[in-house]
Amino acid sequence: MNKQAEEVSKLYGNKLRTRVSGICIEDGKILLINHKGVNDQNEFWAPPGGGVEFGYSAEENLKREYLEETGLYISVDKFLCINEFLGEPLHTIELFFLVSIIDGELTVGKEPEFNAELNIIQNVEFKDWNWIQRNKGDKLHNLLNITNGIYALASFEGYFLQKKNK
Repeated sequence: MNKQAEEVSKLYGNKLRTRVSGICIEDGKILLINHKGVNDQNEFWAPPGGGVEFGYSAEENLKREYLEETGLYISVDKFLCINEFLGEPLHTIELFFLVSIIDGELTVGKEPEFNAELNIIQNVEFKDWNWIQRNKGDKLHNLLNITNGIYALASFEGYFLQKKNK
């Protein structure tokens, strides 16, 4: 297990974590972040987002997380769905929203919970449908694996469960 994976397990493992995530689609592409240390492949692409802090609304948390991770200011346009991930040691409930960029410059951000040398964010970029199709599997977030198109993500509704066995 690498240092990032150890830190992820220490910070988020063996407890329920609530996250907010934003689906941002522009010009037929979706904004994704490549995380290191959160799966066996040591590469995990997911929409930007992060933990919900006590005392702040889901929308406030999502705006903060987007700015930290991407350098972008967003508007939160619509609630989409819930994704639950169960895969020891992680258990996460994620609230997904459709978002739009209103300002800022796209940059590779930092996870404030990690020191600079252990930053789990490796890359931030817009990816097209062909790229998603070529990379389906454990290195993509569950919603990217089950969708039939980038624009279909914007109409997701309901509850999705992803279980990973050890």
